[in-house]
Amino acid sequence: MAKQRTIKNPVTVSGVGLHTGEKVSLTFKPAPENHWFKFQRIDLPNKPIIDADLDNVISTERGTTLEKDGVRVHTTEHVLAALIGMEIDNCLIEITGPEMPIMNGSSMPFVEAIEKAGVIDQNAERIYFELKTILSYEDKDKNVEMLAVPQEECRLTVMVDYNSEILGTQHAHIYKTSEFKTEIAKCRTFVFLHELEVLLQHNLIKGGDLDNAIVLVDHPIPAEHLAHLRKVFNNPDVEVKDRGVLNNTQLHFYNEPARHKLLDIVGDFALLGMPFKAHILAARPGHAGNIAFAKKMRELIRKEKNKKVVPQYDINKYLLDINDICKILPHRPPFLLVDKILELSPTHVVGMKNVTMNEDFFRGHFPGNPVMPGVLQVEAMAQCGGVLVLKTVPDPENYLTYFLKIDNTRFKNKVGPGDTIIFVLDLMEPIRRGLCHMKGTAYVGDKIVMEAEMMAQIIKMKDVPAPAKKPVPAN
Repeated sequence: MAKQRTIKNPVTVSGVGLHTGEKVSLTFKPAPENHWFKFQRIDLPNKPIIDADLDNVISTERGTTLEKDGVRVHTTEHVLAALIGMEIDNCLIEITGPEMPIMNGSSMPFVEAIEKAGVIDQNAERIYFELKTILSYEDKDKNVEMLAVPQEECRLTVMVDYNSEILGTQHAHIYKTSEFKTEIAKCRTFVFLHELEVLLQHNLIKGGDLDNAIVLVDHPIPAEHLAHLRKVFNNPDVEVKDRGVLNNTQLHFYNEPARHKLLDIVGDFALLGMPFKAHILAARPGHAGNIAFAKKMRELIRKEKNKKVVPQYDINKYLLDINDICKILPHRPPFLLVDKILELSPTHVVGMKNVTMNEDFFRGHFPGNPVMPGVLQVEAMAQCGGVLVLKTVPDPENYLTYFLKIDNTRFKNKVGPGDTIIFVLDLMEPIRRGLCHMKGTAYVGDKIVMEAEMMAQIIKMKDVPAPAKKPVPAN
């Protein structure tokens, strides 16, 4: 298993926010195990912390914005993508303003800072979410489609198509996280010129310039318009270069826009709170779709966490068969409801009951639709618990088990002919003075059929009051 990792030393980068234009410093700092990523606004009183968590996303307009208790951090995706791409698990990100520095519009400056800080392994193991089923998302209005399929590592495939002759249809992929630095990190954000003009009109992207974005031109630019842009960007050399790019920078890759969309997915999915193993395929993705799809995956993660792990047992491998059980329990057919004991320790027991059509209770319990009575499921579980407690004494044949109470009993699925029930019971506290407090779960296949908490006491048979003798009538 891979170990969790954090950075070795604090490291700071400085720049301006893309939309606010404000100067800001960002410091990566080491963090303890199981910390994940947290932003701290050290420019505010009490230095509030905002967790990098999907539940804190409040906007996906031109970037991913997080908020907690009224405190916000903007455009978090490039910073988080760098941490994921460098396989960091725990980091505190101190920030002196509301927005991450845009730097050159990619994750590379943050990757280089992390490399400068150094990376160290921690003691805790890295915990992945491993996708076991196919998950899909579609936004018909925005023409976004996303799909996640099971995969033994993190893979990403992206397709972008904006009906633009300049951009065309582009694809990008990475097949493992270690490819992020060389294939994705330096890919810059991009914008079409017509979008840029709208943003400028609304007094946005105050920190934007030709060094931190790729501006794509999909229509001819009149000379007077080009002169206006040179003035806006304070750059007399602005012109349209190859492939309709408005600036004097060559693309790092022919498909750099698609690769940057992949970068955004990496950053947005960091808000899951853990690395994952799956292959995500995305068509025309954006921040809104990324977050919506990540939330679907988060729900799956939460369901998996809340779901009991179904135990796997080989019913052909057992410790006690029916004859051994008869030497411990006083029950006999048809009231002996345990066929085998599969596991037994001082703190737990696993028993098995084969439910056949020949059971006596099926003759009268819904004969047309036979169902094992719930009270008999409880009794079968209790008998398994009886084996656990009676094995604590050297002569179990001289003891009887009496159940004192049964609490929190729930029946979740029906049990019928042909089912095999597995009963798993664990001590809730140590056995004292013959008192045993257990929690049990019954499974049929991958389904939980019953749960209960039980308390029992064992009593030696000589201490059990004998039944009163009936008087013999005189002749």
